[in-house]
Amino acid sequence: MARLGVNVDHVATVRQARRTVEPDPVAAAALAELAGADAIVCHLREDRRHIQDRDLTLLRQTVNTHLNLEMAATEEMLRIARQVHPDRATLVPERREEVTTEGGLEVALNPDAVGKAVQRLKEEGILVSLFIDAEPDQIRAAREVGGDLVELHTGPYAHAFGTPAELREFDRLMAGVRLGLELGLRVAAGHGLDYHNIKRLARVAEIEEFNIGHSIVARAIFVGIHQAVREMVELLRGGG
Repeated sequence: MARLGVNVDHVATVRQARRTVEPDPVAAAALAELAGADAIVCHLREDRRHIQDRDLTLLRQTVNTHLNLEMAATEEMLRIARQVHPDRATLVPERREEVTTEGGLEVALNPDAVGKAVQRLKEEGILVSLFIDAEPDQIRAAREVGGDLVELHTGPYAHAFGTPAELREFDRLMAGVRLGLELGLRVAAGHGLDYHNIKRLARVAEIEEFNIGHSIVARAIFVGIHQAVREMVELLRGGG
């Protein structure tokens, strides 16, 4: 079955709303692992709107599975990643004005800059993933700059779920999965996935990992983090 990466950013968002100490995303990560999560994901943003440097340091000390740091390809974030040494770094686009990540990283038009960031991370033994749209030029560029994985942006599919455009977006994702594999890339997927739209994707054996945050944290408000993670694990284990 596909692995599940649980993104704890939204736990930190609740905490930062009051600038207090709870709920603690580090504690949430530990509970998610106990419930069966295969990885913990966090995004250290330039404006520190949710995850803080303290969180990342503690997550590196306490995560027992696989720590995936989402980050912009900036000098500051590259320095932090090289110091903290996550198991994986996922390069993502970042704009201060956005509520959440709005699209994939533009690799095809910036191969030199992205390639240098990839190389600096890999020199430290950090696995590098690129969060990109399921477009052939971006997937090919991800391979050319030395990425180990691509995480395909599932936002368009999630937004189209339950509409006539759903199958079209699913087919576009599948074409991206096939191309990535043909090029020798490992393929993950994420963004906007929930307990309903994951079911079709969970049946795609070629996708090795799904990274999900908001829907799990939202579900956890009602049933607790352990149950919320278990429910998602069961959906992936059962292929949807």
